[in-house]
Amino acid sequence: MRGVLAKGELESAIPLASKIQDQVVSGDGPSAGATADELSRHAASAASLTSDPVWRAFEVVPFLGPNLVAVRQLAAVVDGVAQNAVTPLAQVAGAVTLGDFKPVNGAINLKPLVDAQSQFAAANTALVSATVQVAAIDTSATLPMVRGAAEQLASAVTKAAGSVDDVDRAVRLVPSMLGASGPRNYVLLFQNPAELRATGGIAGAVALIHTEGGQIKLAQQSSSTDFPLYKTPVLPLAEETRGLYGEITGQYIQDVNFTPDFAQTGPLAREMWKRQFGVEADGVVSIDPVALSYLLRATGPITLPTGDVLSADNAVQLLLSDVYARYKNPTDQDKFFAAAASSVFSAVSSGNADPVALITALAQAGGEHRVLVWSAHEEDQAVLADTTLAGGLPVSDASATRFGVYLNDGTGAKMGVYLDMKVGLGQATCRKDERPNYGVTVTLTNTAPADAATRLSDYVTGGDVYGVPRGNVKTIVSAYGAPGMENLGMTRDGAAVGYHPGTDAGYPVSAVTVELAPGQSTVLHFGWLGEKPSAAPLAVQMTPGIHVQETPGGDIGCEFTLR
Repeated sequence: MRGVLAKGELESAIPLASKIQDQVVSGDGPSAGATADELSRHAASAASLTSDPVWRAFEVVPFLGPNLVAVRQLAAVVDGVAQNAVTPLAQVAGAVTLGDFKPVNGAINLKPLVDAQSQFAAANTALVSATVQVAAIDTSATLPMVRGAAEQLASAVTKAAGSVDDVDRAVRLVPSMLGASGPRNYVLLFQNPAELRATGGIAGAVALIHTEGGQIKLAQQSSSTDFPLYKTPVLPLAEETRGLYGEITGQYIQDVNFTPDFAQTGPLAREMWKRQFGVEADGVVSIDPVALSYLLRATGPITLPTGDVLSADNAVQLLLSDVYARYKNPTDQDKFFAAAASSVFSAVSSGNADPVALITALAQAGGEHRVLVWSAHEEDQAVLADTTLAGGLPVSDASATRFGVYLNDGTGAKMGVYLDMKVGLGQATCRKDERPNYGVTVTLTNTAPADAATRLSDYVTGGDVYGVPRGNVKTIVSAYGAPGMENLGMTRDGAAVGYHPGTDAGYPVSAVTVELAPGQSTVLHFGWLGEKPSAAPLAVQMTPGIHVQETPGGDIGCEFTLR
């Protein structure tokens, strides 16, 4: 009877969960609070019915007992989520809306975000705890309906935990970065993937953003030509970084992102800005033209000082191709980039953007690693650390085994717009100890026209200055396995070739330089031996190119065993 009653209470709570979600999203605070109270009563009743001494006494009965234990634990999780997650979230319904992220007269009202921090923190803590509790419930000896309920609850809690964690990070990070506790300054790197770097492209245009009390201002703009080539790295470089990417990583603003780890790039760029302009920034932010095109969906077309109309449809073509045909002087090109970035920044900061479209654009750009953030404040960097915005090396866990593929330009020009990349991942079990063989296949193609040497300007092709024939694309490819893997070497177009083996923060790395003539394509295959048996899905983190790269699956055989 208690079980039937508890089942009824939990079933009564199910529609309330959907109802409160709609009320929270719509900002109906009073209704959300009332629904949360009702849901909590049902959840508390179910937990009470399944946790008294009589119920627990029957938990030792064979066959019946495991079901009773699981139901008690499930009811307790639902009760905990209702009391400690749903209720705090209902309290802030209506207090924080997407509109709060929309600047008004150049400023974001930070008070609603600051006021909501404790509620989101409490809800986040409760949901993280709930995911652990649900995962610990043993349903191996339970009835299918109990097992199904546990799986359903686990899925719902995990999804909710991820969403609330994102919002919790935002309400903690946004106020501090926007100067809620005092003025902040951030160096902005406008990455140009026409000349590739591991995190996107060279920083041709650089700026300083000033924030204070929610106010956002573009305080200063400069070009990479304003920075010297320092005789020695401006900050000490790790030996692994020097070995893989050279000391130039710490000597020139355009090369600080040779490394794919933005946590190394940020301090280098900050120090260079300090040496050149005397301002010690609070962090570094990078963005690329593709991300700008996403933002233009939210702002609508923008007219530049040159008279050009920049839109989501033409931004990439205009900024990464047309500008080089129009302006032969690199300084003029950088000024054009700076004007474009400034115009988009002004449109966003003035509030001339749809907040839903703006957040959607930022989320897409962040997910593709086109927006990166490093903070000099430890508490902010801790919030960023394991997000895509941090630009860290790929982390493997139970959800996926992750690899990295990063490209750095070796042409010394703007031929990156003509380089296409596709990446395939494969896995095979070839050993008695079941340690898996992994394969990462990288296909590179130079899509430049056959007459690129004469059709394209020397600035785009490099003009043979660095020994690369006009129209060719020279690229340094660095493939990262996961920590603990053994490097099995690589092939190019099916044949073994020389490569640079190394490590980076515990990650095994294979690096190779490839040069392709117009129309030429090559296939690189990197092999790794896993540390232990694993059936986790495979994923890859890549240099964000001008177009989103395809990542088709791929199978590998057991014949690939190079050392």
